[in-house]
Amino acid sequence: MAKDHSMDVSVQFDFQELKNAVEMTKKEAFNRYDLKDAGVEIELSEDLVKVTTQGEMHIESIFGILTKKMISRGVSPKILERQDVQEIGGMKVRQEMKLIKVLDQDTAKALAKKIRDSYPKAKALIQGETLRVVAAKIDDLQAIMQDLKEDETILVPLEFGNFK
Repeated sequence: MAKDHSMDVSVQFDFQELKNAVEMTKKEAFNRYDLKDAGVEIELSEDLVKVTTQGEMHIESIFGILTKKMISRGVSPKILERQDVQEIGGMKVRQEMKLIKVLDQDTAKALAKKIRDSYPKAKALIQGETLRVVAAKIDDLQAIMQDLKEDETILVPLEFGNFK
């Protein structure tokens, strides 16, 4: 039996499932009565989702549909970092939502500090885009995982893997 147990904390999502959720959102927006004449355009690229429509109210409706579809496809809505709504002329507005693909250094440092404060016997090591958590007991790792899942202040979708 190993002396220490470890797990990796990272940010990951299935891009194909996100693509499916966006396509389903486009279909629903085209068919919904309240969005029929709103000129809704939804674009997905590698780094962001762009929603263009006639007003902020329509953008909020589209965002609600998109989050519902993402949840049903198993993709966390936390991967969307909403930007400010911009007027682009022609009585249209656009909102860009950046995709959070990796665990950035600031978030990793905050998570490591939270783990050290709550579990003094566990070690959190930042390794590039992942956070390696090492503890003597596997129960501690499970408790850390549960605490991080339940923490509402964490604004990124965390994935836990590589248990050893």
